[in-house]
Amino acid sequence: MAMPPALRKIALTAHIASSVGWLGSVAAFLVLAVAGLTGQDAQRVRGAYLAMELTGWYVIVPLALASLLTGLVQSLGTPWGLLRHYWVLAKLVLTVVATFLLLLHMQVVDHVAGAAARANLSGGDLSHMRFPLVFDAAAAVAVLLTTTALSVYKPRGLTRHGWRVRNEGRTDRAGGATGSTAVPPARA
Repeated sequence: MAMPPALRKIALTAHIASSVGWLGSVAAFLVLAVAGLTGQDAQRVRGAYLAMELTGWYVIVPLALASLLTGLVQSLGTPWGLLRHYWVLAKLVLTVVATFLLLLHMQVVDHVAGAAARANLSGGDLSHMRFPLVFDAAAAVAVLLTTTALSVYKPRGLTRHGWRVRNEGRTDRAGGATGSTAVPPARA
């Protein structure tokens, strides 16, 4: 089912805005995590962790969910399809996994922000939780840049479902004539 062009453009704009917003807010989160880990001023460190909690719940999580939802709408309403192309499937898997891990990650953020709200954190306090905040945010930036690159480059490659849909389309256009039913070789 194809969307009308005007609706497709609105959906695409929403998807790009939420995806770019997600990437940008995670980059800001990374800066706050580095500032919190390396900061010497207790108030600045405290402020960084409190800002991370707010940014996570009120910016990053909503943008991640919006990106996932608008990506699904885009894939289902355009010829790219949800399961036809490997690059779309890869983006879907990366986005679902990243969103799931984000929700788990926010539990750590809540714990560190709670500790920061109760008292000033010194350099060694909760270091076992503060370093992963930097690592996780850096990994998230890398994943989001990967999904962005997949959107731009759109590497070729149809899934088995994509081959079936493509071959069914050829059969339909040929007026019921038997089209090629070749299935691509299985990938290792």
